[in-house]
Amino acid sequence: MADRRRETARVAVKRFGRTYAEEAGIRLADRPPPLYQLLVLTTLLSTRISATIAVAAARELFAAGYRTPQAMRDASWQDRVDALGRAHYRRYDERTSTMLGESAELCLTRWHGDLRGLRREAGRDVRALRRLLTEFPGIGPTGADIYLREVQAVWTDIAPYVDRKVLAGAKKLDLPASAEELTGLVGRDEVPRFASALVRVSIGRKAADEVRAETTTQS
Repeated sequence: MADRRRETARVAVKRFGRTYAEEAGIRLADRPPPLYQLLVLTTLLSTRISATIAVAAARELFAAGYRTPQAMRDASWQDRVDALGRAHYRRYDERTSTMLGESAELCLTRWHGDLRGLRREAGRDVRALRRLLTEFPGIGPTGADIYLREVQAVWTDIAPYVDRKVLAGAKKLDLPASAEELTGLVGRDEVPRFASALVRVSIGRKAADEVRAETTTQS
């Protein structure tokens, strides 16, 4: 059973283990620019819009030069709307442009543009981190989960971070419901990709079947 579960985890990572940060072109590191870029991506993913469009919108914003809170705040509201529009981020573009401006201002005034300050304020307590993240406009509990799920790749002391979406994917694949037992199926450095894979399994109609089919073939 243990070998079967490990093989299932390996296949899941292989097929669906690309993080949203990677898709958005963010080279995640424990430095101010990429940590902020992940916050932007999280804001976009928190809206009721497809992840594909949200990722495309992040890439458009970054291509326009809005990679830091200073640049995002200094951009005009219309310029942010236009960047979102190029990615077909419709219906929510105007409200999201406002939120991105307000979020950048909060990041600058409270943490001097460096989200490592948010981490220090939380005392590296995961619940406190989650609460502080929800103070950003447009980011609720689900958005905070997205950020923490991805940032655990560089904030390794909060790993393993496993949220409801991850556990829902694990359930589809008959994998353990315990965070420690679940993430023990992969190497420590693979946990963020494994978490991303399970999220995709949880929301994909055929993803679980594809993983099971390949696992059976490999067995």
